[in-house]
Amino acid sequence: MSPITEEIVPLVKQCDCGHLHYDIPIEQMTVGCDAFEQLVAYLRHKRYEKVAVVADDRTFAAAGKSLCDELENQSIRYTICLVQPDENGDVIADERSIVQVLLETPNDVDVFVAVGAGTIHDITRFSSHKMKVPFISVPTAPSVDGFTSMGAPLIIRGVKKTIQAQAPVAVFAHTGVLSQAPKEMIAAGFGDMVAKYTSLVDWQFAHWMADEPYCPFVHQLTEQSLKACVDHIDDIADGGEQGIRVLMNALLQSGIAMLLMGQSYSASGAEHHLSHYWEMEFLRRNKRQVLHGAKVGVATPMIIEHYQRVFWPLWNKLEERPKSIDETARKRLKANAASIQKLLESLPSPGRVRTMLEKVGGAALPEQLGIDLPLVERSLREAHRLRPNRFTILYFLNEWVLGT
Repeated sequence: MSPITEEIVPLVKQCDCGHLHYDIPIEQMTVGCDAFEQLVAYLRHKRYEKVAVVADDRTFAAAGKSLCDELENQSIRYTICLVQPDENGDVIADERSIVQVLLETPNDVDVFVAVGAGTIHDITRFSSHKMKVPFISVPTAPSVDGFTSMGAPLIIRGVKKTIQAQAPVAVFAHTGVLSQAPKEMIAAGFGDMVAKYTSLVDWQFAHWMADEPYCPFVHQLTEQSLKACVDHIDDIADGGEQGIRVLMNALLQSGIAMLLMGQSYSASGAEHHLSHYWEMEFLRRNKRQVLHGAKVGVATPMIIEHYQRVFWPLWNKLEERPKSIDETARKRLKANAASIQKLLESLPSPGRVRTMLEKVGGAALPEQLGIDLPLVERSLREAHRLRPNRFTILYFLNEWVLGT
């Protein structure tokens, strides 16, 4: 068991929120320069003899080749599936990639090893789950918080859907590999953590207004991960081992928080819905994709601005025209008004978030990612519909009040 899970498991047992907490199936998490040696030792311990390595051309060059050399030196049998990019050169977690992995993986494989960032993990997570085989995570960049989660966000028939699959049985993150990741991927990981500002606010609001399951301990875990990144922003911006280790551990802990709930409430709110909407639109336009963390990072200050601009003027109108909203919702709003105000006031200013994103070398504005104003405006009206079962303040504003 890793230090992170060793600390979390006893605290989970003390939680009295009343909601089901899922077990953490991750048996080992290593973040260090000996990660590949530890991975081989783990394979030996588990008696996994047939390994299916999944990567793409870039992640194989970054880590897959070294890992396969280590497997060969230890006489561990393995196959390699290099997921092919689309016509734009992007590897997409869609039907084509999943079918490729399923076709190229032997039926008698003992374990998958995902060597890559978020997309390779999503493809491997779903494929291994369908084959009823465990998978091991080998991140090649500290770029997303989904490494340790169960959810696999996939593009199915052009629509982004998150499918609950399985968490890895182990994670081996080589700090040497992570430190060599492109700077924009490190910035994307920071962007995925900054997104917790709005996702946590959306989750708390959803609990008050729509009885969404909520756990203060999971909230605290996620908030701690966010704070660690903000407190060490200079280290992360420098790209040294200390900053990379802090960022990677924060991303892993955020993923474990999702794992405990069995859903991504704590880590994914309206800012993620905007990101998914933009991703789908880029696919429709046949444009090159943008890193997930870059999109949610840019979306976060936009959502903060939108909530601050729309919510309180709307609240005043509701007081004047109480029949413009469902009576039950109006009562809940009124009962929680002080708490909601405090919640929204706890958000950092959009300018501060953008400054942080720029400091780590990330984009701060949508136009820097090729996202035009009409697309931004449309996403603020429509993106919440991508996950109609996920209640957010954006969903509330558009569906319960504005009726777009």
